[in-house]
Amino acid sequence: MILTTTEGQENLPRYFSQVFKMLTRMESGRLDIALPDGRVFRAEGAKSGPVAQVDIHDPDVFARLIREGELGFSDAYLEGEWSTPDLRSFMDLVHRGTEAVYDDFTGRFLVRAYERLRFWLHRNNRAQAKKNISYHYDLGNEFYGLWLDDTMTYSSAIFETGQESLKKAQTAKYASMVDEMGAKPGDHILEIGCGWGGFAEYAAKERGLKVTGLTISEEQLKFARQRIEKAGLSDQVEFKLQDYRDEQGQYDGIASIEMFEAVGQKYWPVYFDTVRERLKPGGQATLQIITVADHRWDVYKNGVDFIQKYIFPGGMLPAPKVLKEQIARAGLNIVHSREFGQSYDLTLRRWYETFNSKWDQIADMGFDERFRRMWNYYLTACGAAFDTGNCDVTQITIAKPS
Repeated sequence: MILTTTEGQENLPRYFSQVFKMLTRMESGRLDIALPDGRVFRAEGAKSGPVAQVDIHDPDVFARLIREGELGFSDAYLEGEWSTPDLRSFMDLVHRGTEAVYDDFTGRFLVRAYERLRFWLHRNNRAQAKKNISYHYDLGNEFYGLWLDDTMTYSSAIFETGQESLKKAQTAKYASMVDEMGAKPGDHILEIGCGWGGFAEYAAKERGLKVTGLTISEEQLKFARQRIEKAGLSDQVEFKLQDYRDEQGQYDGIASIEMFEAVGQKYWPVYFDTVRERLKPGGQATLQIITVADHRWDVYKNGVDFIQKYIFPGGMLPAPKVLKEQIARAGLNIVHSREFGQSYDLTLRRWYETFNSKWDQIADMGFDERFRRMWNYYLTACGAAFDTGNCDVTQITIAKPS
């Protein structure tokens, strides 16, 4: 029997009635909540939408949701206090047509204040930036190599049909970066945040560019240098273990692929001032940046979400309107932009599939089930955000006046 109201029901978990009342405000979709005692409650919107189920294993989950907000509910998932047969369907439901409900679960003031303080302590001064990057990227090249494609690219690909291989779609992304920048053979470009060297290898080998790449991840630097040496491109590509703020000189162009998200809001002006100073007059920079929808900006910037707590400490996404303001403030001009959020959803789906298919090998490296749940939560939540338009990704090209 499916229950649609808590009226007349006894021995319910603490705060469940309050949570369920909030859930009945959803505009679309359906959520079934299976309690530990076997009762199933259904909340359903007036419009059709994603259908999901959550199985509650610890009745204190609802108290955590009220007390700690979305982060408390996320933490409860990591700790095995609730589960779902289809995590992506649950994320689709959260991101599609339930914003009013989602924003109700902000958590109590002291908990929010604690998380904001924790986030502030991860702000990206030079020393902390290195720690923040190491936290994520220095999990080990072997770990990422198990589930990324052969290009070792950890950013959105660009799919044309959705049927092509991830490697082909990542190469298309690299090609688009060079095309959008307008770089010509022989040009010397700076890459801010070079990752494992995939773009630099493509730019040098396929497009005849000279590349200087910057990273503050020792694991990435080691891998990138080895791949360039193996490719015989050492005369065209140089990598440095260096903060972007310490670079000198000027370049014909600049590429930066999903590094901006780790800069931190406080340092956005410094980032764009650096881009301006490192470009030759008339030079162009193409930046691939994840954005949060303008209408979500105020809620997003004043909170701390799962990604900021567990995946990218110190990170912050801009809204398109804020990004444009920062570019203009630095005296740079927007030439054009290309958005491809649906490609990011496809990229994340491919990563999710490969990550889980390789789980036995990942577990053999010492990672536990909590780590697996954390990454699955991260990959599915991000995919749903791009699919619904709450997030997007852009290749935005900006120019320094001549």
